[in-house]
Amino acid sequence: MSNKQASFYQSVGRSFDKAAALTKHPKGLLDQIKVCNSVYQMNFPVKIGNSYQVIEAYRVQHSHHRQPTKGGIRFSHLVNQEEVMALASLMTYKCALVDVPFGGAKGGVKVSPRKYTPEQLERITRRYTVELIRKGFIGPGLDVPAPDYGTGAREMAWIVDTYQQMKNGELDSIACVTGKPVAQNGIRGRTEATGRGVFYGLREMLSYDDDCKRMGVEPGIEGKTMVIQGLGNVGYYTGTISIKEGAVKVIGVSEIEGTIVKEDGIDLVKLFKFRKDTGSILGFPGSKTLKVREDWVGIECDILVPAALESQIHKGNAKQVKARIIAEAANGPVTADAEAILLKKGVTIIPDMYLNAGGVTVSYFEWLKNLSHVRYGRIQKRFDQNAFSNIVGLVEKFTGKTVGAKERDFLTRGADEVDLVRSGLEETMITAYAQIRETFRRKKKVEDLRTAAFITAIDKVASDYMTLGVFP
Repeated sequence: MSNKQASFYQSVGRSFDKAAALTKHPKGLLDQIKVCNSVYQMNFPVKIGNSYQVIEAYRVQHSHHRQPTKGGIRFSHLVNQEEVMALASLMTYKCALVDVPFGGAKGGVKVSPRKYTPEQLERITRRYTVELIRKGFIGPGLDVPAPDYGTGAREMAWIVDTYQQMKNGELDSIACVTGKPVAQNGIRGRTEATGRGVFYGLREMLSYDDDCKRMGVEPGIEGKTMVIQGLGNVGYYTGTISIKEGAVKVIGVSEIEGTIVKEDGIDLVKLFKFRKDTGSILGFPGSKTLKVREDWVGIECDILVPAALESQIHKGNAKQVKARIIAEAANGPVTADAEAILLKKGVTIIPDMYLNAGGVTVSYFEWLKNLSHVRYGRIQKRFDQNAFSNIVGLVEKFTGKTVGAKERDFLTRGADEVDLVRSGLEETMITAYAQIRETFRRKKKVEDLRTAAFITAIDKVASDYMTLGVFP
């Protein structure tokens, strides 16, 4: 066996092939589903300081079986074409799996955000947007970007502003990108969406007694120990929501500067503030630092959450894993080679294409909000509140008992936008897991959740192509 590590793109391809072999779809159809339809590689100049730099960037549209295509934009010095193709492929399967009607896409700009000032990053972002507009790789009905590693609401605001300047008067221009600031037509709940989706997915899987028995863990998420790699947006919200709503204990956190462990639990809100004040998670009160940062993978816990970049658990360190569950909060954090080792060890891997789908799900809600030009909850909130209040009043009248002020507020409250977003996300994650679980239990020779998820997604994409008449 070769010692060479499989690339991220190769790992995605191997997972696809493994699942495709268990379907009955024609080879030509499977080939069409697998291949990236459009790959746009660009180089453009941007003035940085007193000189110009040529920036390398990409936008890949993997599948047009549904339009628009959808996927984030990554800013990283590690960006390359194969990585963006792999991420775009995953977006297709992810959207299909959670019934979000988009084709998959992804963007990447080969820069390290830490090395540029906000003004310089703005120039790069706006110039990249211009390139996308010129080639028809962005638009509310064409291709809708979103944040990814190294980008956030700020960058999305620059993108939509640039788009509106060049597409003056376009009615739905605000829907050209999602993940925008709430004040600029974004949606409440988007920042936490991926992390909250991870929590909902974990909670749902651990609610099935027979699934827990298969994994060798006690049912329920309460009291489980968790280790998180990456204290960015996804890792932070996965941890804080799991602690607050699931009574999970986070005992380890790994970041670029090192890995800390605290057996009695880490308060992530305090850790985040500590890192902001000191520039590091190291030295956090009550914690101890591991000598080797990469040893986060071997910390004994119930749930290991890689929430940073791809290929973090590979065949070189997979044997160190002591967790019973690996929750893929990042895209592609476990390589295909590592997965084979982990499955033999009896480790359950909850696949990224399901578990981190919260971001694209809430992005879909934002896109719908932008197209409708109405904030969620605005029309029905007060009507519901008044109706519930009348019902409580009737109950009080007929029973002769009075409901307390706190209870009345709870019973009569109308849903705000964030309540509706969270409810929609919860429903999405529960329904998607049920479909994966059904495939896992029904299909012979399916031995892991990733294969079950891929089969479920492939079946849905294939159905779309059949409906289009492309493959009668």
